[in-house]
Amino acid sequence: MSRTLWQTLKLSPAVLSAVIIAANGAVAAENSAKPLLKDNTAVTDLPVGTSPTQSNSELAALPSSDVSSNSPNKEQVAQNTEPGNQPAANSTLDQIDQYSQEPVPAVQSSQGTQETQSLDQVTSVSQLRDVDPTSWAFQALQSLVERYGCIEGYPDRTFRGNRAMTRYEFAAGLNSCLDRIQELIASLPGGISREDLDRLRRLQEEFAVELANLRGRVDSLEARVTEVEANQFSTTTKLRGEVIFGVASVFGDDKAVPSNTPQTYRGLEDNPILGYRARLNFDSSFTGKDLLRVRLQARNITQFDGPITGTSMTRLSYDGNSNNSVELDDLYYRFPIGKNARIFLIANSGEFNDTVNTVHSMFDSSSTGSISRFGRFNPIFYTVNTSSSAGAVLNLDFGSIGIDLGYLAPRANNPSEKNGLFDGEFGALAQLVLFPKGNFNVGLTYVRYYAPGNRVNVTGSTGSSYAIRPFGNVATSSDSVGAQLNWRIAPSFLLSGWFGYTWAEAQTGTFKGANADIINYAVSLGFPDLGFKGNFLGLLAGVPPKVTSNDLDGSFQNLAAPNREDKNTSYHLEAFYRIQVSNNISITPGAFVILNPEQNDNNDTIWVGTIRTTFSF
Repeated sequence: MSRTLWQTLKLSPAVLSAVIIAANGAVAAENSAKPLLKDNTAVTDLPVGTSPTQSNSELAALPSSDVSSNSPNKEQVAQNTEPGNQPAANSTLDQIDQYSQEPVPAVQSSQGTQETQSLDQVTSVSQLRDVDPTSWAFQALQSLVERYGCIEGYPDRTFRGNRAMTRYEFAAGLNSCLDRIQELIASLPGGISREDLDRLRRLQEEFAVELANLRGRVDSLEARVTEVEANQFSTTTKLRGEVIFGVASVFGDDKAVPSNTPQTYRGLEDNPILGYRARLNFDSSFTGKDLLRVRLQARNITQFDGPITGTSMTRLSYDGNSNNSVELDDLYYRFPIGKNARIFLIANSGEFNDTVNTVHSMFDSSSTGSISRFGRFNPIFYTVNTSSSAGAVLNLDFGSIGIDLGYLAPRANNPSEKNGLFDGEFGALAQLVLFPKGNFNVGLTYVRYYAPGNRVNVTGSTGSSYAIRPFGNVATSSDSVGAQLNWRIAPSFLLSGWFGYTWAEAQTGTFKGANADIINYAVSLGFPDLGFKGNFLGLLAGVPPKVTSNDLDGSFQNLAAPNREDKNTSYHLEAFYRIQVSNNISITPGAFVILNPEQNDNNDTIWVGTIRTTFSF
């Protein structure tokens, strides 16, 4: 065999290896250029009833929503892939030449000046600072560098073997190897003979099947990538979903009536029901740190309140009825300001419990937490709770201290009198959350609320009818304070609770200036991973919102004011056990009982039982 053929065959493993590595590297580089959302957060990331700090497994944990840090700038990707924006041939060659000839960064000279030095050809693999002799690829690199001299490092004398290869880097490496082949051929006396070319042709024919197979695999990969690009939903948006099937029923004798109301002895509507709630979240990110959420929702789960049981104390956590119509639910944009601040701009269905930490994270999700409306969190977070609420919330995080500020208006889009962003019903929140230890959290919350007479709901449909409307259909304002605690005593045991106090005042009418005091409190025990990882047993006991004093029962009695003070005390007792069947399915059987419903010990006890099945995808 001639020297020419021998030199060519010596180089052929290097060239073939470079081609195979470059083919795979080019595909990997193209895939890494896709601006994909990072998967965080179950329908995640933040369904109604989940705190911003809770992951949804929320649904478990919204996703979160960051763009991969390895992805290139989105605007640059779009620019480089649009028709007419492909780099010209000369530009491509210039970039290849830049990879091959890029100088070493400036170094300090002996005279103290900055000098720029050109990088010589790497002649030993030991010159590459990040290549370990124990690496599985060390011998291959040693052969390419020291035997063939056709592989160069980066200007800082690194090889960066763990990152994907770009097309430019592949072209630069291949060009260097081809130049080396030409040098070897030129150094041979007489060049390449006809006999050498015939032998090379026979070698090519002998390996034709293998080369064709390799080419077919590369073509197949390119076709699949092209199909994915052509049919992808979006490069910036992820679709997440959640579906709840709920079987539920109430048990008892008669509907409840408020204190100071004659008993009517109307039977409960206690036939079992089967209902559903379906949600689709379109979560988009444009910078990798922001989130635009658009949620569509349909549901038909009857609310167990006045018409069914005579009281709102019996409502389920996941109830609501749109008569199977698809509605726009959540619509907000969340983005960071610096390292410690985050803002929610809310256009529809705003709720404070969706945007601030309720300090009751294992119970606050409507899909995986408590089965009752009252048992999710302190009712003062329900103060503004309508499908059209709009406004803004600011979260500040300083490590062991968190501060939340928020403002929501249920009819912000209506310019008429007693409506709009500032002239109608509204809720304003300020909260301080302390994290003195990772397993112990304390929250202190203040909420200011106002509503015209026909829209008053001071306690968010969780307590007695007097607590909801202390003065009837009279324009009412209120100031509420709450204290919440969550203590994870052990990995499998946590203690939580809250206390809320509300001062309400009548703003118009005959009873203008009347005041009422409302309290509520609860304590809960949680047992994570009980029986199996992902399972959760929750126990809760408390007193739903109760009017402890009301001027209508005293100062205004000379005006024949109605009695709207709760004379007795209701007790809420609840137990549920979430069974995590898989990452996407959970089943939660549970029950709760209301003793002395409507804060009236003349009422019969009412039980509520349910089996909630949650699918997330």
